[in-house]
Amino acid sequence: MSGEDNLLKLVEADLADEHDYHLQEQVGFILRKAHQRHVSIFAARIADLTPPQFAALAKLHDVGQTSQNQLGSLIAMDAATVKGVIDRLKARGLVVLSKHDVDKRRLMVDLSPEGREAIERLIPLAREITRETLAPLSAREAVTFMRLLAKLA
Repeated sequence: MSGEDNLLKLVEADLADEHDYHLQEQVGFILRKAHQRHVSIFAARIADLTPPQFAALAKLHDVGQTSQNQLGSLIAMDAATVKGVIDRLKARGLVVLSKHDVDKRRLMVDLSPEGREAIERLIPLAREITRETLAPLSAREAVTFMRLLAKLA
C-alpha cells in the first residue's frame, strides 16, 4: 500500500468515525513531525544559520535590496520576527542596512559581499537538504507532495 493510499485510508477513517480521535493521525501532528525531521537535516548540514536566517539570505539573493517589511512578507515572517533575524545577520556582517532614498522611515536590507558569498556557497547544500528531506518519497510522490503543501500554504 502506498503512502497516498495510507493517507486516504486515514482521512476516510477520520470522516467515518468523528468520535474517534488519534493525535498521530492529525495533520498538524504529522506536519510537525515532518518539520522536525527537516529542521534536523538542515541543522546537520547548515549549523551556523537558522532556517529563518537562511530564508532571509536566500530571498535577498533572489530579489536584491528590499525593505525590511517587504522581506518579511516575502519569507512569511511578521515585522518583529524579521527585525530580529536581520539584526542577527547584520551583527554577523551578512547584510547591510540603509535608509530608503525617498522615505527615510523605510529600512532597506541587502546582502553584504560576505552574505552573498555565504548564500552562494549554501544554496547547493540547501538543495541537498531538500533532497534528503524528500528522500523517503518517489520522484512522483515528491512532486505531488510539494504541490499539495503549496495548496495548504
